[in-house]
Amino acid sequence: MDTIKTKSLEKIQHKMEAIDKDSLRYRILESAKNFKTSWIELGKTLYSVWKDKLYKDWGYNNFDTYTSREIGIRKQTALKLLRSYYFLEKEEPGYLKSDYTESAETASLPNYESINVLRLAKNKKSLDEDGYDNLKRSVFEKGKDVREIKKDLVSLIRQRQELEPEEARDKKKRAQVKRLVSILKTLKNEIELSKTLPHPLIKDLNNLINKLELEIK
Repeated sequence: MDTIKTKSLEKIQHKMEAIDKDSLRYRILESAKNFKTSWIELGKTLYSVWKDKLYKDWGYNNFDTYTSREIGIRKQTALKLLRSYYFLEKEEPGYLKSDYTESAETASLPNYESINVLRLAKNKKSLDEDGYDNLKRSVFEKGKDVREIKKDLVSLIRQRQELEPEEARDKKKRAQVKRLVSILKTLKNEIELSKTLPHPLIKDLNNLINKLELEIK
């Protein structure tokens, strides 16, 4: 997890002292200060700031500058927080309820990195519904860290491919043919420019490319 450095925490504390405690800006800084235990709250408030461009009211030209200078997190981390929170709001709203976050132990609360892996897995065609449900349990019920979640995802995809070898072979075949077409097209262009081969052979090469493309359509 991308933690906030000591100097950034000191800057955050200094900013908090000069801001109204009842304001959204103060709440965001407080969430950033307690990053590990309140990433969901931080993601929620940052989503509001990003959506409504509230950072402009606070003197920042863009969202990246705001997150970097005010709360000390990188652009990549800020985007993961936004996407992970939005994913929960859209796909798993039950986990955003206060009774869940308050009753669950801090150590077992899923971190934003794990949620981000789950978000990416949701749209993978190589993962079926049962596989996704298993991964979801690993995140929310078993509290596995992001490295274990990634291993689980790879394992689930591999298991599905083993159960459906024909589909896996077809996918491999398409990838190989697609790569071959790309190479042949590059060579054809080079040959045409250098006039290395006569036109009839170039025409044959072009016909071969067309036939191969039909294999992957």
